Amino acid sequence: MSQLIQSIRGFNDLLPPVTAAWQYVEAQVADLLGAYGYSQVRLPLLEKTELFKRSIGEVTDIVEKEMYTFDDRNGDSLTLRPEGTAGCVRAAIQNAAISNAQVQRWWYAGPMFRHERPQKGRYRQFHQIGVEVFGIADVDIDAELILMSARLWRVLGLRDVRLQLNSLGSSEARAAYRDTLVRYFEAHKDLLDEDALRRLHSNPLRILDSKNPAMQAMIEAAPRLLDHLDDESAGEFARLRAILDSAGIEYDVNPRLVRGLDYYAKTVFEWVTDKLGSQGTVCAGGRYDGLIEQLGAKPSPAIGFAIGIERLVELLQEVGAPLPDGAPDAYLLIFGEAARLASHSVAEFIRDRVPGLKLQMHCGGGSPKSQFKRADKSGASWALVLGDDEIAQQSITLKPLRGEGEQRTVLLAEIAAALAA
Repeated sequence: MSQLIQSIRGFNDLLPPVTAAWQYVEAQVADLLGAYGYSQVRLPLLEKTELFKRSIGEVTDIVEKEMYTFDDRNGDSLTLRPEGTAGCVRAAIQNAAISNAQVQRWWYAGPMFRHERPQKGRYRQFHQIGVEVFGIADVDIDAELILMSARLWRVLGLRDVRLQLNSLGSSEARAAYRDTLVRYFEAHKDLLDEDALRRLHSNPLRILDSKNPAMQAMIEAAPRLLDHLDDESAGEFARLRAILDSAGIEYDVNPRLVRGLDYYAKTVFEWVTDKLGSQGTVCAGGRYDGLIEQLGAKPSPAIGFAIGIERLVELLQEVGAPLPDGAPDAYLLIFGEAARLASHSVAEFIRDRVPGLKLQMHCGGGSPKSQFKRADKSGASWALVLGDDEIAQQSITLKPLRGEGEQRTVLLAEIAAALAA
């Protein structure tokens, strides 16, 4: 016997009933974003490696260690996308979607790829829903993205997330703060771990993200970026907070919420939970006003956020939020040769009369007992029994499989009213 082929480590199958939960979440997101006037874009999984080197940075862990990069037959270096923003910006520039200060509200969904150590809530192929807005500099759009994500949690019945908020200020103010931070960490160099020492001069702001318990007291005492904001950024941050306060959105100002790349500016935010262990961020967003210019186009303001679908679905399951299981509404059982011959026509007749009904038809024959067993296992609420007597009378029998209700026989022509009742 040949050896069975297994999936690649960190590349997980999604099977029923989990796929039903995913479809539900994706449908809710699509409906909500459409209601806010956002349009979906569909982007390639493969991009030129240079795109991510220029956008994410060559000295980051993602580019140095985690990207799936290879040379194609033409000798071009290609990479499976590790995140969605860079490809979205590339598409906007290439298709002149942000020329002449055009405003775009886009969203996308799909798989991303990083060669990380697989663990709960973190996979090598993972999925994100991303939102990107181009061409709006005012803090109003920052507030809209936060309010929109807050509405999504309400739509999904999720209350176990908390908003964290910070401002990174202008690039000039952040550069000055960066120098202050480096001097502080150099004065405490004996407390820095190996990862922090590696980032000390290349990406010192990311040291503030460290979860190393031995460094927490030193990090807590570090200079705060909020105390080094320029006047414009401080004013915009105050206005954003006033909008959120007015809308009743609770939040925590987290001075340690940072981004390590220079093109990020001003607002950054995350929705976090304590229900998923160390993988607590469900949604992360912020302004990246410098990226469009960095990728070769005229400067343009930009902001966005990304939601990890695996973590979101896992969180919904963890807190017991109502999620569909993909079960059919009704299961059609067939008894007798005349019924079997007419069963497909009857099933199509029912589907025509009851749009949206999830009707699963029994196939393959079998005794009444085995068919009822299959119907019960399907999770359907109702069994629809079609026998030779029903065929002769142009009727069908409805039998409840879950909860209350009485078995009754109705005319096929009245099936829609019977199921609605």
